[in-house]
Amino acid sequence: MNTPMLQAEGLRVTFPGSRRGVGRGKRSVTAVDDVSLHIERGETLGLVGESGSGKSTTGRAVLKLVALETGAVQIDGQDLTHSRGAQLRRLRRQSQMVFQDPYSSLDPSTTVGASIAEPLRVHESMSKQQRRDRVVELLDLVGLRPSHADRYPYEFSGGQRQRVAIARALALNPRLIVCDEAVSALDVSTQNQVINLLEDLRERFELSYLFIAHDLAVVRHISHRVAVMYLGRIVETGPVERIYEQPAHPYTQALLSAIPAPDPKLRGTKRIFLSGDIPDPSAPPPGCPFHTRCAHAMDICSRERPAMTPIEGGGEAACHLQTSGPRLAGQPLSATKVPS
Repeated sequence: MNTPMLQAEGLRVTFPGSRRGVGRGKRSVTAVDDVSLHIERGETLGLVGESGSGKSTTGRAVLKLVALETGAVQIDGQDLTHSRGAQLRRLRRQSQMVFQDPYSSLDPSTTVGASIAEPLRVHESMSKQQRRDRVVELLDLVGLRPSHADRYPYEFSGGQRQRVAIARALALNPRLIVCDEAVSALDVSTQNQVINLLEDLRERFELSYLFIAHDLAVVRHISHRVAVMYLGRIVETGPVERIYEQPAHPYTQALLSAIPAPDPKLRGTKRIFLSGDIPDPSAPPPGCPFHTRCAHAMDICSRERPAMTPIEGGGEAACHLQTSGPRLAGQPLSATKVPS
């Protein structure tokens, strides 16, 4: 059995809260709550959810960029959670991150060539000329010219800056790349170019991606599997086609109904409008965290947190509709008679 490129189990990340009013103590916020996921070699896992659902914190947690309260992370079978010193340094080479804003993630006072060469300077014993040659090679990989190495970030378009960020992420030949909203700041045509570049690089170097995004149309295009987050927890996972064609969780169904259709008259799914906002993460509701906004909510939903249940067609969903009765027993949400 092959070892997954990424194996994360029971991740929990809590941030201290600020004081609210006179005489009140700090209320901590659990941004990631018991999240488990895995990514195979050469696979792209899309991570989706509303703003504030914990997607970006999860991405940082699997790279040890934020402190874990509980949980464990393995990259290519090696423990990252308890790694220190030289061992952590070696694991840093295998995993990199591409951030949302390509301008703020690059030093404006440094040429892009120097930014790309920085990980080589830190992790490799290379001469100045060797680093220069590697920078030129990386620029070519992402569709930029050697002369671009001597320019500054402000001289590039948003799409070109994101290509520079991708080149820097590739410098140490990583096996896992976390893309945190890597195309959300770009226009549609540039998004397509960057997505195609990422797919080409994945196939060429057998990369694994954790692709974090709120644009579900983009996620469907690039991902093999999808994980849906709500209020810090994974509520559904599965192969991309099953998730998009037969969602098993009401929250997933609502997200998918919001995907814009080229011709609204031809869209096959009626738009589902959720009532209210995401609950306060410092005081989440009891039971299923989604029950306060769910049209299918039952009495049990406000009392007990649902476990992940296997779904026909692959994946799992944390929903009492799958277990109470059971009403669905692994079937897609479209099989229920409960009105939405």
